[in-house]
Amino acid sequence: MKFFVDTADVEAIAELNDLGMVDGVTTNPSLILKSGRDIIEVTKEICSIVSGPVSAEVVALKAEDMIAEGRKLAEIAPNIAVKVPLTWDGLKTCKVLSSEGKMVNVTLCFSANQALLAAKAGATFISPFIGRLDDINLDGLELISDIREIYDNYGFDTQILAASIRTANHVTQCALIGADVMTAPPAVIKAMASHVLTDKGLDQFMKDWAKTGQKII
Repeated sequence: MKFFVDTADVEAIAELNDLGMVDGVTTNPSLILKSGRDIIEVTKEICSIVSGPVSAEVVALKAEDMIAEGRKLAEIAPNIAVKVPLTWDGLKTCKVLSSEGKMVNVTLCFSANQALLAAKAGATFISPFIGRLDDINLDGLELISDIREIYDNYGFDTQILAASIRTANHVTQCALIGADVMTAPPAVIKAMASHVLTDKGLDQFMKDWAKTGQKII
């Protein structure tokens, strides 16, 4: 499974990238706002840190304008994946940009039918939102499973990019289902290393080591 980090925080991206935990980055207007930086400037810096796909999202609503914005964003770096919403205009944009050889991430997916349309339109990535479905008492992980089965049935190349991941357990379940990629905030990725028994074991080791009175260095 590929790990994308969902943030526009350059320092957090660099830290995880140095550990080999970043295969790509996803951003959106909310994350750009949180960074407090210009979208072109911060996206260019992110692209210089990671070699994998960096999703940069259009903000227009009409296909003609989305296409223009997508082409502009794609000029930032070769590893840009233009992010478009799963609307009819977004699908039109996906078809045009993917036909031009650009990577396209179709986002805000909440149904298997939407995912099927995105694959037909040539999406590089489809981003089903797990957490937001869970928020309204629907099973976000079931959607990942449904998309996996449909894509496997027909050999679609579109990669399933599990998004809106809130917990480390979401990551585990997505990996078991067979999502190609997951994107999560830095805190969730770091939380994957935590386990109460690891902490307990380490604490015991340290207490026992102190009793030996020894030093390694």
